[in-house]
Amino acid sequence: MIGLFPRSRQEQRTATELAARWGPDAMLVDGGPGPALRRMWSSLDVVVLFLPVGAAVRLIAPLLRDERTDPEVVCVDERFAVTVSGGAQAVAPQIAEVLGRTPVLTAGEAVSPLDELVDHLSATVDGDLAGCARSVADEEHVRLVNPHGFPLPALPENVSAHCDEPEWTVVVDDRRPTGELGERTVRLIPPTLVVGVGAVRGVSRTAVTGLMSRLDREHGLDPRAIRAFATAESKADERGILDAVQDLGFWHSADAEELPLRLYPAAELAEVEVPNPSAEVLRETGTASVAEAAALRAAGELAAPDSHGDRNPLGRNDIAVELVVPKLVADGVTVAAARIRPRGQVTVVGLGPGPADLRTPRAEAELRRAAAVIGGARDLDQVRDLLHPGARTEVVDSAGAGARAAVAHARDGHATAFVGAGDAAAEHAAVRAEPGSADLTIAAIPGIPAPTTP
Repeated sequence: MIGLFPRSRQEQRTATELAARWGPDAMLVDGGPGPALRRMWSSLDVVVLFLPVGAAVRLIAPLLRDERTDPEVVCVDERFAVTVSGGAQAVAPQIAEVLGRTPVLTAGEAVSPLDELVDHLSATVDGDLAGCARSVADEEHVRLVNPHGFPLPALPENVSAHCDEPEWTVVVDDRRPTGELGERTVRLIPPTLVVGVGAVRGVSRTAVTGLMSRLDREHGLDPRAIRAFATAESKADERGILDAVQDLGFWHSADAEELPLRLYPAAELAEVEVPNPSAEVLRETGTASVAEAAALRAAGELAAPDSHGDRNPLGRNDIAVELVVPKLVADGVTVAAARIRPRGQVTVVGLGPGPADLRTPRAEAELRRAAAVIGGARDLDQVRDLLHPGARTEVVDSAGAGARAAVAHARDGHATAFVGAGDAAAEHAAVRAEPGSADLTIAAIPGIPAPTTP
């Protein structure tokens, strides 16, 4: 179905001319394009807007879900017919032919769901991501291996953990593989690791890098997963540490960028509980641990939401941190590694009074990325047009049942949204009370309150 959205009388005459060209497949929609477009989006194959491209982009941006299923969008003005998104139907040249306009076609490869996954995880890629993406686009089976249980966004149905004979395998892990990987394997390496380091005065760069290499060689931690280094403030001018951090960032970070070195006062490190405190280190530095304490302190800080309250996909707070390699000691250097553990996520989304134009942008963004969406039948019907084609939905008849389902999906590694009417306060309270929720990140996006009558 082709939807034409004219605004003025002149645009209506132009739209009628186009509709005559396409026959019964075309429909003229009166009134402002916004509400009608939101209502009809999922049922249209082509959208023809009589708007400037900038205005059209702002209008359709909240509606875009998946390039394979979204309608083609074309903007028409007095001179051009411009393909804004999609292009499979090649409508712009047809419009140009009928109206005497110049067609403007946008070309290029579609953004793959795997590209979106890489972006979501801020991951380094090892392997032929483009080849795997082509297999996903061809609807071939791709196995997803996620041993740490990262909460992942919605993915196409052919990308699954349950796949017996996959064409490709995608592994999400911060560790080196223990065996040989097949040629058709892509590794996504999220930045989960923080390396703490301590050293005596005058230590060499070689001594520091040599000990750090044991994290990879002996413990299987991929150096591309290192997100930051950390040490005591008293080591801020230690040349051997600074040079080693610079070298490791050059060889292993994305785009050869220098990785940050976080510095902490000894008094702050002394408050961190560690498995291997040292009385000698306490006498010399004022803290019983430098490497272990700095790794845990920095990982906890990085796992917390930032000052704007944005979600960190790798975790939220200090209980999402673990020491994966206790301190190693050699040649006057100590090194330890902490991991920011992924936590399952439940976001309670309030739909407000009901109309789509009263939903908050953040609520719609959360629903579009969710891999599992839980709610009552009426609530799910209101948002179905926003959901990713690969998202799972589950209808529940009470806040308690929804909370149980939401927690179960989150613990299985799905980014989960639990929708409710109004501000969804009951749903939020039910999730908080559900056994097992303490190990999850639970967020709430309140809906806009319904107006009250004085």
